[in-house]
Amino acid sequence: MIKVLVVDDHILIRKGIILLLEAYSDIEVVGEAGDGEEAIILAAKTNPDVILMDISMPNGLDGFMASQEIMHQNKETKVILLTMHDEEVYLRKAIDINVQGYIMKKSQSSELFEAITTVYRGNRYYKAGIPSEQLDKLFDHKGENDASVLTIREQEIVRFVILGYTNKQVSEKLHISPKTVENHKANIMTKLNLKNKSDLIQYGLNNYYYNL
Repeated sequence: MIKVLVVDDHILIRKGIILLLEAYSDIEVVGEAGDGEEAIILAAKTNPDVILMDISMPNGLDGFMASQEIMHQNKETKVILLTMHDEEVYLRKAIDINVQGYIMKKSQSSELFEAITTVYRGNRYYKAGIPSEQLDKLFDHKGENDASVLTIREQEIVRFVILGYTNKQVSEKLHISPKTVENHKANIMTKLNLKNKSDLIQYGLNNYYYNL
């Protein structure tokens, strides 16, 4: 039996995933969590073989951070990010933190089962909305991009800067305050040792944020 923990902040999606998994006799769902903090606690208690982890979750602890903590605590646990995000910036982050799988929520149940069994056996399973050649390049250049030092939220901010959004427009898009947007920008500039907005835009263009 493959022990699976399901993590998603939307209860209907979570229950739907569990219902799909219960159709497979080789899989045992050992728990479910609604946010990253709960996932870390449950992972320690249930010791799952595989975790299906959403990326966007509440309370400041997203799927990337929760996955890193869980994999640090138990190197035998495999993580599959199950998400709606197929943008390259998310895939880069997944590759950088060494999660074993990445699959879209719109996938068929058979693909989900294949992903679980594949990573359980120690192999990688990444299927997203980009060409396989592009995905291979991301793995080939793992860790070479300065973007890995930025959080997903900071990378989103960079994208909006390139697109010409004001702080107010960014705050409305991300449901945060304009002051928080400004703080994120300051942190980005410090992390990347940039001097002004022009430097930030050039950085973003050099790191292919215009493709997002």
